[in-house]
Amino acid sequence: MRDQDAPAWDAFVAANEAGTFFHRAGWRPIFKKIFRLEPRYLVAERRGAIVGVLPLVLQRSLIFGNGLLSSPFCVEGGPLAADSAADAGLTASAVALMKETGVPFIEFRSRRAGREGWTAKKDLYATFSGPITADDNANLLAIPRKQRAVVRKTLESGLVSEVDPTVDQHFAVYAESVRNLGTPVFPKGYFAELKQVFGTDCDTVVVKDKGVPVSAVLNFYHKDTVLPYYGGGTAGARRNGANDFLYWEVIRRAAKRGYRRFDFGRSKAGTGAFAFKKNWGFAPQWLEYEYYLRDGESLPDKNPLNPKYSLMIEVWKRLPVPVANFIGPFLVRGLG
Repeated sequence: MRDQDAPAWDAFVAANEAGTFFHRAGWRPIFKKIFRLEPRYLVAERRGAIVGVLPLVLQRSLIFGNGLLSSPFCVEGGPLAADSAADAGLTASAVALMKETGVPFIEFRSRRAGREGWTAKKDLYATFSGPITADDNANLLAIPRKQRAVVRKTLESGLVSEVDPTVDQHFAVYAESVRNLGTPVFPKGYFAELKQVFGTDCDTVVVKDKGVPVSAVLNFYHKDTVLPYYGGGTAGARRNGANDFLYWEVIRRAAKRGYRRFDFGRSKAGTGAFAFKKNWGFAPQWLEYEYYLRDGESLPDKNPLNPKYSLMIEVWKRLPVPVANFIGPFLVRGLG
């Protein structure tokens, strides 16, 4: 893909029913600028028109290994094609690039697996989504009774939300939250770049308790859908349900803007986030990521539930937040 192809690329993504926010061309300069990765975006053309796109990225890490991913840090991003011939062409080009670069695997973050000879993971990640309407009361009643009672209680707690034009409040909350989970944080510049590149299709909602930010999330907007993506809460968020209030406010604000679908993003099976999203009434929709492996290679496993990372995670949880914020960006580029 060339820089000048971006408008046609995005037009193809927008027109394709399976096109997602993560297929958009704006990710390409972000991968290169912020993470210093090597985007190898592939385009299938027929008679001068785009008939397929594949946002492939070459990732190299001494700690976490090398691979070709479509796309790192994203829920989806597998090949998007107008027909089977275009899909086959993109897949063949990806395999050729794998052999050229010498990496041990390709990962397609597909919603449904179906490539012969590839290996699929079907029980690790699920995404959660459902419709929303213009009626706040109808959206509230769509939440299961127990979770709805929690949300109603937060509406009387004095919490307030705002859309922050900067990333400062969001980053402070998010950085503390992921440190507490034992996960390296992204650089602050990443969030600023997301807002710069995607404009009004990206915002941050912050929840405050007595003027203090306690919960925040960065959201993506694509077609008719709002997708809260990078969210977190401080210790203070647990006192009065600030995280529950946060996602209700995302729904309310998005519905007011005309969006009609809420996508809670992906979570790993067996985690608290997975259970939290189910409580809102969304059934898990399992993602089927596909892998093409070099002979003798096994599936990559960067899952934090992997026992090999347990000691690292426990140490990370004890780091002072400023230290974690300094070291994290050097590590996270290899996670994806």
